[in-house]
Amino acid sequence: MADAEIGVIGGSGFYSFLDDMTEITVSTPYGSPSDSLFLGEVAGRQVAFLPRHGRRHHLPPHRVNYRANLWALRSAGVRQVLGPCAVGGLREEYGPGTLLVPDQLVDRTKGRAQTYFDGVPQADGSVPNVVHVSFADPYCPAGRETVLAAARGRGWEPVDGGTLVVVEGPRFSTRAESRWHAAQGWSVVGMTGHPEAVLARELGLCYTSLTLVTDLDAGAETGAGVSHEEVLEVFGRNVGRLREVLSDAVGALPAAAERVCACAGAHLGRDLGIELP
Repeated sequence: MADAEIGVIGGSGFYSFLDDMTEITVSTPYGSPSDSLFLGEVAGRQVAFLPRHGRRHHLPPHRVNYRANLWALRSAGVRQVLGPCAVGGLREEYGPGTLLVPDQLVDRTKGRAQTYFDGVPQADGSVPNVVHVSFADPYCPAGRETVLAAARGRGWEPVDGGTLVVVEGPRFSTRAESRWHAAQGWSVVGMTGHPEAVLARELGLCYTSLTLVTDLDAGAETGAGVSHEEVLEVFGRNVGRLREVLSDAVGALPAAAERVCACAGAHLGRDLGIELP
């Protein structure tokens, strides 16, 4: 397999990250990932890029094979993942163009496979034990600090911390749902941040989310409500800046062997009878 250091999972309006890349196909015990992995060099580091919805944007959020995606990245050598995504702002101050780096997550999805430890027998007939992975702090602290510094270095003052609430999609929220989310004190709403983060944790990967606000969510604005076209348009206006921040963050992330965060020790696959790539 390839030997990438860092993985980038791109979402809406962000289907390319590497200028000179090699495409490889990866199979996993959990089926096919969203697309091939695209390998290349960024800031002197080997990077694997994966289009979250497929390069043709043919996979809605609830049909993305998140387990296969994270497994494929680890198979390619990835140990740190950056996950940019488009979100709606739940507060007036988080308007279009805001870059928020969340430190908390709320899951409101339905029926997504969100663990590798689901009691499914392995190829040798053994059944892994149940595991309850610590997830109090969903995101890598070192990754968050790296991304925040990279954004500030590009003159983009990011919001340091906040709660990303993840909904099932593919529809947008009703005004009542949006107002409820805001009333809970949550910051932004998206459709893909879960189960990416928890699956990364189970595989011992550092995972950092970068959320770009493309619109005010239904309960925070007074118009007719956001459209998919508007989301892509705002994302398109900011994708160049986001590429710069990601490139700088890739170059500044610690080497895999130098990670001192708790992410690397979170997985228990070897002890539980699951052979990790």
